Order: sequence, then structure tokens, then C-alpha cells
Amino acid sequence: MVLNALSVDVEDWFQVGAFEKVIDRADWDSLEHRVEANTDKVLALFDAAGAKATFFTLGWVAERYPALMRRIVDGGHEIASHGWDHQRVFTMGPEQFRADLARARATIEDASGAKVTGYRAPSFSIDMRTPWAHRVLADEGYAYSSSVAPIRHDHYGWADAPRTAHKPLADSDLIELPVTIARVAGKEVTTGGGFFRLLPGSIVSGAVSEANRAARPAVFYFHPWEIDPDQPRVAKAPIKSKLRHYARLGAMAGKLRTLIAGHDWGRTDAVVAHEAAKLQ
Repeated sequence: MVLNALSVDVEDWFQVGAFEKVIDRADWDSLEHRVEANTDKVLALFDAAGAKATFFTLGWVAERYPALMRRIVDGGHEIASHGWDHQRVFTMGPEQFRADLARARATIEDASGAKVTGYRAPSFSIDMRTPWAHRVLADEGYAYSSSVAPIRHDHYGWADAPRTAHKPLADSDLIELPVTIARVAGKEVTTGGGFFRLLPGSIVSGAVSEANRAARPAVFYFHPWEIDPDQPRVAKAPIKSKLRHYARLGAMAGKLRTLIAGHDWGRTDAVVAHEAAKLQ
């Protein structure tokens, strides 16, 4: 069986890209925090399923919930970086990105007691606008990135990027492991997050199986807030953003259990190690 990468982007309900224009970062600490309780629910779900995963965590979250970081590591999961506060990479320059990486990594490692070797860009924001990003990651000693969505989307996407694990730099062992893509009625979508909530679970499961038949791992992701139907509602958010964020939250946990049971899942670092050996 092919080992697939099960991953969680650890951020709270108010930190998502859909709300970045209506919720000010300066107000985050005054809002109801639900990330710790929701992540604990995810840990319990994985424990019941016997699954290990990678938790790509914001440094902002790690700073406020160090005990949660230790519970993730103690559960046998990988802790990795999702940047400091969900700022998209293409809004930064190289040195600002380097500083963001350093601040997040130091905080996550201090909180968890574990070394951070993996990175996922907020909103898959490494793309054609950031030709310097992989070089910065390599210079900072990261083993891998899982930051590219090889599709066209109104919020993210690098349609011309490779769709399988690859070395984006000729002189570095850094691996980029892009998120897996599914096809729905002629349209390509990522196999995680809102698309997974909105679409029949069989579509994502089929995309995982298709990748595995070609001896390739699939990469699946979701967020802790996606299993929280009782989270606060942002009335001033655009209709499109609200539809994306709140649709079918109550169905998510059950769909996750079914998907996890149907395939072989593990930590992203384990998947990367296997793919790196094939690229030697």
C-alpha cells in the first residue's frame, strides 16, 4: 500500500483567508479562541482511527497553547510550521519571509520540544509570484515544503507547477510535496478543506486511489475549525466567504473517519522521506 500524507493546518476560525479583510489581526486576542479544543478533538479522532498525521501550526497558536503542541508530539504526530500568523507568502519579500519562518519555527520548537523540518504556506501561497521562496526554505534548513496547489483558484494556485513530489532547486535536497488534485465535472479542485466538505467524499477518496494506483502518495489537508459547527458567525463577511467557510461543518468529522478508514495514512515527513529516496 502507498502511504498518504494526512495533514492539519492548525489555525483558529478567525485566522482564515476568507475573513482576512473583515477581521483585523489586532483583534484576534479579543475573540473567542476555539483552536485548542478543536485540535484536541482532531487528536482524539486520529487516536480512535489509529492514524498519525502532520500538524502544520501557526507560531501565533504555538505561543498561546504550548501544552497543545506537546500533546501533538506526545501523540506520535509530526509538528511543522504554517508560518507565524497566516500572512500569505506572496505578500512578503524574501527577508520578511525569512523572518516569519524564523519566528514561527523558534516558537513551535520551544513549545513542542520537537525539531521542525516541514513547512506549509498559508493558503498555499507559494506560487509563480514567489520564485525566491524555495531558496529561502532551503537556506533555513527545511527538509520539505507542502505549499503548492497546482490548480487555478481565485485565492491560490500555481497551475503550471509539478503535481508530484519534486526538488524545486537543482542544488538542494529540499522536496516540494504539492497537495493532491481531484477532478469534478471538468474542474480541478484540491482534495481537502472546503472542497472536501462540500463534495461527496467519494470524489476525494477516488483521487487518493487514483494517485495510489500510479504508486504516488496523496496529500490531504483540513483545519480544526472545520469540525466545529458551533463556532461564531462573521455577519459582515461576504456571502461567498461565508458559504465556503460554514458549509457542512457538521458533516466533516464523519467524512474524515470514512476517508481515513479507506486508505493508508501517515505523517508528511514519512511520505517525503519515501519520495526523496525515489528522487535520488
